[in-house]
Amino acid sequence: MMTRESTAPVLPPLRGRVQAEAPLAAFTWFRVGGPAEWLVRPADVDDLLLLLRDAPAGMPVTVLGAASNLIIRDGGVRGVVLRLGGRTFGGVVRDGDGYVAGAAALDTTVAEYAAADGLDGLAFLSGIPGTIGGAVAMNAGAYGSDIAEVLDWAEIATPEGLVRLNAAELGLAYRHSALPARGVVVRARLRAHPGDPAPRMAEIRAAREATQPVRARTGGSTFANPPGQKAWALIDAAGCRGMTLGQAQVSPLHCNFLLNLGGATAAEIEALGEAVREQVRARSGVDLRWEIRRIGEPA
Repeated sequence: MMTRESTAPVLPPLRGRVQAEAPLAAFTWFRVGGPAEWLVRPADVDDLLLLLRDAPAGMPVTVLGAASNLIIRDGGVRGVVLRLGGRTFGGVVRDGDGYVAGAAALDTTVAEYAAADGLDGLAFLSGIPGTIGGAVAMNAGAYGSDIAEVLDWAEIATPEGLVRLNAAELGLAYRHSALPARGVVVRARLRAHPGDPAPRMAEIRAAREATQPVRARTGGSTFANPPGQKAWALIDAAGCRGMTLGQAQVSPLHCNFLLNLGGATAAEIEALGEAVREQVRARSGVDLRWEIRRIGEPA
């Protein structure tokens, strides 16, 4: 369990909101997890840059976006947990044949802007329940497309200042990017092209409704697809569909989703995921890799 020796402020003088021992569970889709040692909502980019530059050396900095693919462990998160507010960091602005979107802008919002403007190429974002910052940080993708295909550049706050990197410089790969140390995505430019994405977006919406537990307490896709294989098929073949541990369950609808049935702890959800990995490894020899981020400390 996380404990702090002192409640004295150790952060630089910020203009944004700073809370000590702030509960985090309500921010996550799973609705589980312990508190942040410090929860910081920067007032603007300059405030964020000040924090990254002057925060104590060695203090962890964790960015919390939509928290749709995240398990926060029951003991909480040491150091600073950042939440970028939508008013300052959530804007979406048309820029020629694309959009400059703030890190806090929802992926679905960007897809809807493009559809309203008659621009295609970003429809896949309507199937990703996260933010643009998180999408860049993990090269999010769905339905045959990913951020690497549409990203022109991302602006990233670092302890040394603001930098702008293109997709190649970010080293985007399957569910991976190489952000600078302590780098925090601030905004990104995404390409589009003339066309009507409405049919594709309707298709994605229908597919999600039919195949995913979209109204459940879940964390989205739990494990990354191994090369040439589907994680859900491996999990199903290992007999894990509907498997439970305490109040955590493998979704009977889509077995690459874990569910909080109402009273699960983060430890139960994570342990169920590890049990699934073990059964898949025993059945097929494949070692599934977590796609859901797991942060913090056990209780």
